[in-house]
Amino acid sequence: MQIIPAIDLKDGCAVRLSQGLMESAKIYEKDPLDLAKHFEYLGAKYLHIVDLDGAFAGEPKNHRVIERICRDSKLKIEVGGGIRNEEIIKSYIDLGVTRVILGSIALKNPEFALKMAEKYAVVIGIDAKDGKVATEGWAKSGSTLAWEFAEIFKGSKVEAIICTDIARDGMLNGINVDFAKTIQQKSELFTIASGGLSNLSDFEKLENARISGVIVGKAFYEGKIDLKEVFEKFGDK
Repeated sequence: MQIIPAIDLKDGCAVRLSQGLMESAKIYEKDPLDLAKHFEYLGAKYLHIVDLDGAFAGEPKNHRVIERICRDSKLKIEVGGGIRNEEIIKSYIDLGVTRVILGSIALKNPEFALKMAEKYAVVIGIDAKDGKVATEGWAKSGSTLAWEFAEIFKGSKVEAIICTDIARDGMLNGINVDFAKTIQQKSELFTIASGGLSNLSDFEKLENARISGVIVGKAFYEGKIDLKEVFEKFGDK
């Protein structure tokens, strides 16, 4: 299983939100590079970065911080938040980002996302409230069902889908394994679960369900899991 620690950026700092609400932001590290290096020390190979300011603004806002992490760590980095056109995608790839995450733009224009996946390493972010896809930093919830959206990318060049149950995100009340499993079955793509991870039993459930990967956020920041132990038990061998 691909275990991916997460850094959410707000005003240049590493924060965590509850259910995607910006007003719930709690600062955990003022220098995200130090945090990235710590994840690397613990055994991480990948890092998930979300530019929260960018997600709400519709354009990148923490470019310099991400540049430092790309330059000064050996982690494979995926970045999302405010990526709305090819120019931004290319700028991140040129920066050293391994893969970019398309969310709102993929829902608005799936053809664009599919086209970009032919040229770049693209991940689709599917963030859902009550089973329906949310956009614009989770501020808006539409009528598109998450599993129907996932099905669009079946057989495409998209590298992976990250699926988040917004109601559970940052709440430490258990990951929605059934949701991730449905997305994986409908898309037939490498699927990464996100939102609500709370303890080691969640990793066991995901492993038993053969889910490809998982994002680790608040459970680490609040000391609910020993990330070094997690990498040793469940990580890529």
